[in-house]
Parts: sequence; structure tokens; C-alpha cells
Amino acid sequence: MEKITEKKANASVWQIAKAVLSAFMGIRKKSDLEYDAENLKPVQVIIGGLVGGMLFVICVLLLVKLVVS
Repeated sequence: MEKITEKKANASVWQIAKAVLSAFMGIRKKSDLEYDAENLKPVQVIIGGLVGGMLFVICVLLLVKLVVS
């Protein structure tokens, strides 16, 4: 019996950032969603989401600090 192994291409940082940003906004084309599901690994999306969330919180904190001071 032969095993069929498919290698997933490594996604670029830009592709991961684009997928995470569109998930934050809730806007995504179906074709892009299918492409991401085929090419992105769950670990990449989780790390991208954590980094994106931290950047969002830092930006909000800096904005509040700027407005209050």
C-alpha cells in the first residue's frame, strides 16, 4: 500500500497576517478562505492571532495614553 504525502507550502508572514487581519475584521472572500484552509497550518494561525491580538492591545493602550495625557 502506498502512502500519499502532500507537502504544504510554507505560507509567508504576509499571508498569515492577511488571514488574521481579515479574521479580526470578519471580512473574507470564500476563495481566500479555502486557500488559507489548504495552505496555512493551525500553529501559524494561532501564533499570528496571538501576535495580532498583542499588537492591537498595545496600540489601544498607546492611543489611550496619548489622548489622556
